[in-house]
Amino acid sequence: MEDNPDNASIKRILKDSRVIAVVGLSADSWKDSHKVAAYLKSHGYRIIPVNPSVEEVLGEKSYPDLKSIPEKVDVVDVFRRPEHVPEIADDAIAINAKVLWMQAGIRNEEAAKRARQAGLTVIQDECMMAQHSRVMK
Repeated sequence: MEDNPDNASIKRILKDSRVIAVVGLSADSWKDSHKVAAYLKSHGYRIIPVNPSVEEVLGEKSYPDLKSIPEKVDVVDVFRRPEHVPEIADDAIAINAKVLWMQAGIRNEEAAKRARQAGLTVIQDECMMAQHSRVMK
């Protein structure tokens, strides 16, 4: 099991990334995915919802999967159960994302290994909002 990047690397990711595809972004404002995406959007990131069940979230068009997104994605932020992450990782690799970020409570070593081997930075079991508020002061 490889560790997550150090604080300096996380800060660089958050500073250099502009477009975040949020896989599993819910339209329900009380869900963590919605809260985190709203926070990131309020801090200047372009949020792209990836959820086949909704038309739009946070005023942004939702896409059924990563491969349907018509623009470059920097970070794939995952709010899905661990067993779904390998397929998401494969799609993140296919769209040339730079980072596969699994939210707090989400870890999949198989997916992480594949993504790392393809050149992506992988972060597991960390909340992007919490990391942003911690390192971007």
